[in-house]
Amino acid sequence: MVKASQGPRHRTRKLLKKSVREKGAVPPLSLVMHEYSEGDKVYIKPNPAIHDALPHRRYIGKVGKVLGKRGRAYIVEVFLGDKRKELIIYPEHLRPAA
Repeated sequence: MVKASQGPRHRTRKLLKKSVREKGAVPPLSLVMHEYSEGDKVYIKPNPAIHDALPHRRYIGKVGKVLGKRGRAYIVEVFLGDKRKELIIYPEHLRPAA
């Protein structure tokens, strides 16, 4: 018997699922081109169609703070309990927090 894969998208069938009206849609340019500055608060909402710099499933729905930029991606600080984590995420997976 072969052991089941434990990859980065393990157990994400429902989490990384688009609604019927979103399927096949390219992310709107307003989200991709949005410029975040240092200190901005952002929601982590992954777009499953874009696999590059996709955050791990444990960070879905978390609010983070933008620390800086690395190439096209942003460095986002997130707290898991009392642990501080730095994630490198593309803007397609971020939403501005009001």
